[in-house]
Amino acid sequence: MTRVACIGECMVELTLPPRGRTGGSIGYAGDTFNTAVYLRRAGGPDVSVSYVTGLGRDDLSERMLEFFASHDIATDLVQRRDDRNPGLYAISVDPAGERTFTYWRESSAARTLFQAPADIRPEDLAGFDLIYLSGITLAVLSAEARADLLAFLPGFRAEGGRVAFDSNYRPRLWPDVATARRVMRAYWAETDIALPSVDDEMALWNDADEGAVLARFSASGVATGALKRGSVGPLPIGWDGPLPEFAAAERVVDTTAAGDSFNGAYLAAVLRSSDTAECLAAGHEMARHVVGHPGAIAPPTRPEP
Repeated sequence: MTRVACIGECMVELTLPPRGRTGGSIGYAGDTFNTAVYLRRAGGPDVSVSYVTGLGRDDLSERMLEFFASHDIATDLVQRRDDRNPGLYAISVDPAGERTFTYWRESSAARTLFQAPADIRPEDLAGFDLIYLSGITLAVLSAEARADLLAFLPGFRAEGGRVAFDSNYRPRLWPDVATARRVMRAYWAETDIALPSVDDEMALWNDADEGAVLARFSASGVATGALKRGSVGPLPIGWDGPLPEFAAAERVVDTTAAGDSFNGAYLAAVLRSSDTAECLAAGHEMARHVVGHPGAIAPPTRPEP
């Protein structure tokens, strides 16, 4: 059994009805949680996935734990707090179909992950084969928690563990660009599998184009991974073989979690295969499926194992 730990924040998702109407719906989503779901789906019976986060002891936290379990995501590393609740965001859709987001996450339980008093520490990740996290994970953690996690990773990798990282840069979560760059640079140095998106990298580092992004990763020493480019398909990092054909999605309803779902299916493929083209194709096909459905968690392409 291959054990994967995905670290981050899952939030309560409120989908608001059009103005003048009542109703709406409640869901649960977050970048690394979305990846955890798609990794678990694509990984099959030989892959277990734990979600590492912080939650409260309120009703919404309990419902979220039930949601995790419904997707076969282990909750053994969920830190519970009496004084915190989950983060929340609302989705509004205007008459033209454009989506806007409003967030309430500044005091979420996930922001206290790995902080004292804590019953979950980075050392609890020692038994896993793969750790996955994102730039959003790092942005919501305290500086001390980021430092503790970073200090844990060299020993974890020396024992054979691997680290996968998606920078997933969101400027408003960081105090300034310099801090984001410093933290990201430190974590890229402890990354085995890079899963950046070209737009995020260009925005954070002022790279001129995708070629400059790939050159920077090559110089940084990251051994493998994929540079996501949306509908045109990914480019490999650390590999120069022939690329598969990346078909466009048959329909695009909602691009939420396109990159997260790519990451999940790509990582599942990496865990079972050394064929880079196969891994890239698996990620792209999952993303093609997901953008054809509303919301972050699309129905499975086949019955889940």
